[in-house]
Amino acid sequence: MGVEPRGFFGVYLLFCTNPRYRGRVYVGFTVAPQRRIGQHNAGKRRGGAWKTSGRGPWEMVLIIHGFPSDVAALQFEWAWQHPHTSRRLCHVSRRARRETRFDFHLRVLAHMLRVAPWCRLPLTVRWLEPGYRQDFPPALQPPLHMPLAFGQVRALGRARGPGEREQGEPGEGGAGAWGGCTLPHVCLPLQDVDDPPLRCFQPGCPLAAHPACLAREFLREEPEQLLPVEGHCPGCKNLLLWGDLIRYHQGCYGDLEEVPGHWTEELQS
Repeated sequence: MGVEPRGFFGVYLLFCTNPRYRGRVYVGFTVAPQRRIGQHNAGKRRGGAWKTSGRGPWEMVLIIHGFPSDVAALQFEWAWQHPHTSRRLCHVSRRARRETRFDFHLRVLAHMLRVAPWCRLPLTVRWLEPGYRQDFPPALQPPLHMPLAFGQVRALGRARGPGEREQGEPGEGGAGAWGGCTLPHVCLPLQDVDDPPLRCFQPGCPLAAHPACLAREFLREEPEQLLPVEGHCPGCKNLLLWGDLIRYHQGCYGDLEEVPGHWTEELQS
């Protein structure tokens, strides 16, 4: 599956290919997809779940990533596993008699991506195994800011922006170590100066901002919300998707490969 990215939080769907148990599925959480599928197929003594132990081989066919934290991903995992217990999914009907477990879990997923709080997250829906791919029903398409991706998860490097320093490289103290936040009217004190600024991917745009500060700027028209979906860049005035900015920040704008860290925690301060 390639090199596993840092800061990755994913919720995956397994499909059992063992003829005796074929058709069974399993939903789980992982920070390392390659290692996790190996554990499932090696059994519970090697770290696999007891529900999958001895029933393999399993294939990891789909993964949802882009969660801002492990807690957010674990909450998503629990709701996907228990749709009829989650208060956010009480509108989802139970599995029909002729509906396979796989189809049912995809139907639940389609509903989950369209309800709060998940509908505003910069998530990516990634099909890891093309042979299992299915289209979402027309009435249950993911929001436009959630891209569909294909292929395995890979780590990508990110080039430093102008004035940005290496991790551990001594700075001059404060946000000025990387040039300062260009949004002083919304800038929060006590930002983590070790984190690089969030920059716009439009050529020549001067934007360099803390993720939490830019999120506040994007949410001017939606003050009741916590997570932005889109907004006009203060630097170049182009309309940008928040998910695209975060993916670019992680070095994966063209490939949609990696995910952000815990920037949402700052929005609650």
